[in-house]
Amino acid sequence: MTDALKKSATLAAAGLVVAGALLAGCGESKATPMDDSYAGNSGETEKSQEEQSQSSGSDSSDSSSSDSSQDKSSSTTSDKKDTGNYKDGDYSINGQYGPVGEDSIDVHLTIKDGNVENVEIVGHPFTTISKNHQDAFAKAINGVVDGKPLKDLKVDKVAGASWTSDAFNKALEIARQEASIQQ
Repeated sequence: MTDALKKSATLAAAGLVVAGALLAGCGESKATPMDDSYAGNSGETEKSQEEQSQSSGSDSSDSSSSDSSQDKSSSTTSDKKDTGNYKDGDYSINGQYGPVGEDSIDVHLTIKDGNVENVEIVGHPFTTISKNHQDAFAKAINGVVDGKPLKDLKVDKVAGASWTSDAFNKALEIARQEASIQQ
């Protein structure tokens, strides 16, 4: 093989690797439960995390407790309906994204009088690029959502982080279900 042919083959292979890496980010974001203090990306497959959330979501306790400071963990299998009327309290949701859920954020919301009082984001990035996006999102999100009504709240790309924003929106959907006062 000539040197020119080797060089062309090497460049073509490098181009395929770069294209594959760019296309690998075409996954769908979703929200998953935060059942313990170690929630986040544990390295498990997305399927095993879903199975765990389904089994743990079915035996959750009654959330009609009068203690509004109680931390409520949510599940993607919530049988609650979004009523548009929300109970004050703290809610924690893990939003995953990426092709196999390799990136995730823990979303801790404080709801008061139907409004978002505070948000804390804890990132679990898979790459340095993800870390940069998650950090920028975490710094900017309170300025976007604090004081806003939880009902129908949705963010667009915040601080240039579109996938992190999508995962946050999925977490908001779960928070609305979990915080809803059932009639």
